[in-house]
Formats: sequence, C-alpha cells, structure tokens
Amino acid sequence: MAKLAKEKGSESSVLVGVQNTTDKQSPSSGVWHPSGRAGHGRGMQILRVVAFAVYFNFCCLIIGITQFIGAPLYFFNRDWFYAYMAMTKRSFCLTITLMTHIFGPTTMRISGDESVAGQIMPTSAGGVELRFPERIVMIANHQIYTDWIYLWWIGYANRPGMHGHIYIILKESLKYIPIIGTGMMFYGFIFMSRKMATDQPRLTYRLNKLKQKKVDPQGNTYLDPMWLLLFPEGTNLSNNGRTRSSQWAAKNDLRDPDHVMLPRSTGTYFCLNKLKDTVEYVYDCTVAYEGIPRGKYGEEVFGLSSTYFEGRPPKSVNLFWRRFKVADIPLDDAKKFDLWLRDQWYKKDALMEEYLNKGRFPPLSGAEIDYVETEVRTHYPWEILQIFSVVGICGLLWHNVRRLLQMVSGKLNILV
Repeated sequence: MAKLAKEKGSESSVLVGVQNTTDKQSPSSGVWHPSGRAGHGRGMQILRVVAFAVYFNFCCLIIGITQFIGAPLYFFNRDWFYAYMAMTKRSFCLTITLMTHIFGPTTMRISGDESVAGQIMPTSAGGVELRFPERIVMIANHQIYTDWIYLWWIGYANRPGMHGHIYIILKESLKYIPIIGTGMMFYGFIFMSRKMATDQPRLTYRLNKLKQKKVDPQGNTYLDPMWLLLFPEGTNLSNNGRTRSSQWAAKNDLRDPDHVMLPRSTGTYFCLNKLKDTVEYVYDCTVAYEGIPRGKYGEEVFGLSSTYFEGRPPKSVNLFWRRFKVADIPLDDAKKFDLWLRDQWYKKDALMEEYLNKGRFPPLSGAEIDYVETEVRTHYPWEILQIFSVVGICGLLWHNVRRLLQMVSGKLNILV
C-alpha cells in the first residue's frame, strides 16, 4: 500500500550517515552494506542469477523477435512503425518493472516542490499516479547505473502512460550489445560518442525526428508524445567522476558540490534549443538512495549483484521533482545557460545535503501528505503476458497456415 506520510519528530528521520554497522554486515564477507546482511546464501544467489538470466534474456529475445516482425512497417507507413516500436518499448518497461519487483523490490518515495503541485498523487490501489505532460525533457543527477530503471518506471506510473515514449541518450558502445543494442536502436535511443563534432549531426537528426509535426486524418497537426531523459553530469557518481568534477571546478574557479558532480551544459543546451518550440517544460529529478553515507558512492554498494542477486536492493529510492518553463530558461546564450544549469545543480546538492541530514527530501508542496510511498511494480501481475502477444499470434497463424497447406497438399496427392 502507498503510505500517505506526515513525518514528525526525529524518530521519522533516518540519519543516513549514522549506521548500526552490526546489523549491516555480510555474513560471508563482513563488508558493511546499507541494506544489511545478504538476504540469500551463496547457493540461493546462484539460483537467482540463473532465474534472472533466464527471465530477462527470454523476455528480451521475445521483444527482439517482435521488433523484427514489425520492422517491415518502416517501408510502408512510418507512423505505424513508430507506434509499433512504442508498443515494444512498453514491453521492455514491463520486463524491467516486474524484474525489479521480483528480484530487487524497493520502496519509492516521491515528492516535489510547488512547481509540480497536484501532479504527484497516491492511488486507491496503493500506487502513485503522476500527471506530467506528454512532451517533456527530464534531467536528473546520476547516482548509479540503474537510475534509468526507476525513471522509466515513472513514465509507466504517469497518466497517460509514457513508458512507450521514453528516449534516452546513451554511450555509443551500448548499441553493440547483442539483441538489447539492436532493440535500443529500434527504440530510437540516441547514441553518443561524447565528441560533439561527431555527435552533433546524428543528434540533430534524431531531435528533428522528435519534433516533427504530424497530420491527422482531419488535417490537424500534432506532435508525438516524448520524454527525453538527460543526465547532464555525463556519467554516474563515482570516485573517478568525483575527482574529475573537482578538477574541473578547480580549473574553472568554481565551487565543487559535495553530493553531485558539476553538470556539463553543452549537450543539454543543444537539445533544449532544438526542442524549445515543441516542449513547454523541463522536469528535474533529484535522486537519492537510502543508506549511502557521506564518502561512499551508490555504485559501490548497489551494483547488479547486490540489488538483484544478494537480496540487498536499496531500501528506498527517493525522488524529488521540480519543473521549469522552457521559456524561462536562458537558451539565447550558452554562458547564461551554463550558469543557470550549474545553479540548479547547486540547489540539487543542497537537496542532497538535506536528505543526508533528515533521511527525507522536502515534503510534497501543496498537498496534505509529505510524500507518496509505493513500490516498483506493474498495475496487474499478468501484464507481462502482453509482451508475448505478437509472437504468440504469429505462431498461431503460422501453425494454422501450415496445417492448411498440409491439407491442400494431401488432397492434391490424392487427386494425382
């Protein structure tokens, strides 16, 4: 059940930097972990690895086959093609949502300031409903590799559901992963080499696609839904990233934030300028994971093994949302934008400091509750069956066609 929480007193605060290390030891290694002892022994962990691999790879294979079945639509009707691929994108979101619910269950705590008042609400079924627009640019600090899973799930929890219209900018090397890389190319994800001279033409091409106006049968123009997810820090927070951020701050005589890395504004500035006539808002999310103390980084404790195999996922994933009008962002001057974005990251750093001290982000503005608490899960357990629908129908059709051909062939043989 989603909890409608009003936090009162120190008893509701989780001082993240102060941990009972006796309860946080791994029985096998003695290594401290914010989610406590490993929930599974070595044997069970191996079984979980096998089950996870079978589930995830099988679902990805089915989604990949579904994509190839629909690929010829590209040559007949582009709108049908993109709608079909959006359907497969929703299938992947269902895959990772159920995967997280089963193997790495965690509590989601969601709040925001006055700019998102009335857009984050609990549901009667114990979930959360967000009412963000159909076309936005999302920016977020990058804590761990799997941040995107929780942010993609936010698209699923939105009304209308936007999990079929997420677009992510990724490292170019990821497109070479078998099946998954091909799937991401079908999704229209944008792959970057991190060299602007090389990236600018392909980025321009993809962004022009995302702002292309369509015409409905009645002659009205419209834009396809789009949530573009950007991580302005460029990489997840780590010791190496923290060092590079500090060096960049020293080189440019800037204040280095304590809990986030200084953002690089070039890519975000380019994207917003390309989309500014077709997107009204930028939504900013500050992400924090329960239990990570000062001096440690999320990637050190919430890796794939800890989260999905050892039974030590984050106890809670905390999201704090803010909204900015694109018209109010200084997009006419790169230096002014750089100052604006850096100022937002300093405010984000202050939010992280508050989270470390209180164990919570500021309360949800304009609401009777401080935050909406729920979990990463699908609306219905059987929703995952949707990903098998196209392959199943095609298999059934092929079976019936083959039987029909066999019957016709048998009758022809009798006649001969």
